[in-house]
Amino acid sequence: MIAGHGPSAPRNALAWLLAAALAGALAGCGARAHTPAAAHTNATDGAGESSEEAAERREESEQQHEEASELARNRELLSQIEAKKAEETAEANAKRREKAAELKAKKREAQSRAAAERRVKAAEAKAKKREEEARAAEKKQTEELTRKRAREREKATGPASPSTPTPTTPTTSTGAATAPAPAGQGQGEG
Repeated sequence: MIAGHGPSAPRNALAWLLAAALAGALAGCGARAHTPAAAHTNATDGAGESSEEAAERREESEQQHEEASELARNRELLSQIEAKKAEETAEANAKRREKAAELKAKKREAQSRAAAERRVKAAEAKAKKREEEARAAEKKQTEELTRKRAREREKATGPASPSTPTPTTPTTSTGAATAPAPAGQGQGEG
């Protein structure tokens, strides 16, 4: 590649060379009259005008044949250049499509990874919520059981006398009421 002229510089140079060759072939038509055969026919001037005409026609025929063969070679060269250019374009397009497909696959992979992470987080949050609900239900059940036992103890000991005030029952940190201490026990005895 010629520096500073891009990847199409050799093709452009080849196209100019091809055009110059065609121009040279066409310009060669006037130069053919000065060949040795033409000089020989000019020297015989009147001797064989018909042979001079035949030689001139033969020369023109040869010249046309050479021009036609050169034109065919130039066309072949041009078609090769065009085929190579089309191949290079196809390769560039294929590379571009491949790169786009890779980027699309990476993007799809990243999206699916993010979606999986979101699903995992949602499942973890749901499990945590269930666990908290189970703890709350267990706590509620424990509190109800404690209250039920306290009521049963109260029924078993009998109702408190109306003249004696009923002591208030303090609650524990779990919210369950504790049974009152029997009279005469607990405070100050020791």
